[in-house]
Amino acid sequence: MMKLNILNIKNFFGAVNECTGEVNMLRPDGKKVNISRQYLIQNDLQEEYRKNKNYLRINLDIPNPKDYMSIVSYYAGDC
Repeated sequence: MMKLNILNIKNFFGAVNECTGEVNMLRPDGKKVNISRQYLIQNDLQEEYRKNKNYLRINLDIPNPKDYMSIVSYYAGDC
């Protein structure tokens, strides 16, 4: 699991959508929701991002190690 503070949601979703497997967002109730190429969910997250003045805190669980490293690389390069 990783906790991210998203400041550039467009690039974040670009990295998420390039993953080959699931990118699961952990909800407060403990449920996992795949956000990779799930554009309705991404639209909701983008609205939350805007309401928070271009900031989104998100917890992810990424089962595929290659996808995990892809998101880590995105995040390290975006900060």
